[in-house]
Amino acid sequence: MSKWYETAAFYHIYPLGMSGAPRRNTEPGIQHRFPKLETWLPHIRKLGCEAIYIGPLFESTSHGYDTIDYKLVDRRLGDNEDFVHFVKAAHELGQKIVVDGVFNHTGREFPGFADIQKNRENSRYCGWYKGINFGWNSAYNDGFGYETWRGCGDLVNLNLQNQEVKNYLFEVIRFWIHEFDIDGIRLDCADCLDFEFMKEMRRMTENEKKDFWLMGEVIHGDYSRWANPEMLHSVTNYELSKGLYSGHNDHNYFEIAHTICRQFDENGGIYRDRVLYSFLDNHDVSRIVNKLNNRQHLIPAYGLVYTLPGLPSIYYGSEWGVEGRKEEGDDALRPCLDPDELEKNPPVPGLAEWIAFLGKCRMENPVLAEGRYRELLLTNRQYAFARLNESEAVVTAVNNDDQDADLWIRLPMAAEKLTDLKTEEALEAENGQLHILVPANGCRLIRLN
Repeated sequence: MSKWYETAAFYHIYPLGMSGAPRRNTEPGIQHRFPKLETWLPHIRKLGCEAIYIGPLFESTSHGYDTIDYKLVDRRLGDNEDFVHFVKAAHELGQKIVVDGVFNHTGREFPGFADIQKNRENSRYCGWYKGINFGWNSAYNDGFGYETWRGCGDLVNLNLQNQEVKNYLFEVIRFWIHEFDIDGIRLDCADCLDFEFMKEMRRMTENEKKDFWLMGEVIHGDYSRWANPEMLHSVTNYELSKGLYSGHNDHNYFEIAHTICRQFDENGGIYRDRVLYSFLDNHDVSRIVNKLNNRQHLIPAYGLVYTLPGLPSIYYGSEWGVEGRKEEGDDALRPCLDPDELEKNPPVPGLAEWIAFLGKCRMENPVLAEGRYRELLLTNRQYAFARLNESEAVVTAVNNDDQDADLWIRLPMAAEKLTDLKTEEALEAENGQLHILVPANGCRLIRLN
């Protein structure tokens, strides 16, 4: 039987933006915004999302990735008890909770770094950070230099080869598991993390909680270096994410099919034994509605995210077609939203209902998550494939053309019954082929059993 993190659809939220918290952590006292976040849970469940990735949410100076205290929920969101209640409410709806683990760096206000600022060479925390050099200076005129994440002076790189640092972070994770009952961690900047640190983390979390999931943010490279039996269960599939929008913009389904064949083909895909994290957008990139040249391509694009190999993820608001461009800054990607208003007046009518249908299909047809991948038809503008096992299959057919497509698709297996999952219409096989009309810029799912 598959584990939850091998089949779940995810909903991704950026809590500081979603709740309308100020960008800088300067509000006096604790502001209880978690009840506002909780109001989203029924909507998330209605979409068919069985897991929520929420991050970052621990005490920080500004955007959440400049951590001050790993054991306190950011006061702009609430207190620890608020988050305990949020997790419990999600669990009661059958939703798993995955949090951001920002372990590559801390903020400058983290107590260890503040101790170095105060005590310099005499600080016991000098070994906690990379590149501490009292012969240099920093942009903040600290009187010493230090390594940062990609030149961002407010993000100070931790030394994850230091056993004291590792012990501290592992104790933090145990605290999260026991205090909040979380179900997994998304590792920020996983492609920067020390491999031995991740191996020790994997062993530790498996001992702490059964079916605890580790997923890493990785952009480039061989994903199997991080996603393997010793380290992480999954990583972000940026390679596929890029193909999903450019393959539509260029009317080039060969790009998407080549990526999937290389990654997941049943006879030689390099990641066929792994389940990667699929997405069309997130808190760091432009919204998919702004990346596509033709908004009608949202239908086939989401159809692919939900039916190709991988764990589908929806970034909050994108199910309604909310806009956000990276060139306008991070705040444009992380807005405060009112779900009730968006349900009444969605920017892209019908999109949320389509995604909810896809979520329902995935929950009712486990072969969509667990089945082998097999390509059936491929042109620049049409693409069909199956997810199949020994007794059943679901065929996905997408069309990026502005005209309806009349397709003959070879069946991947003998089938007594063919059913359109959207219309519930019974179909007939013709000489081992499926003959269907795929609407312009559309997607159809056909179940075979």
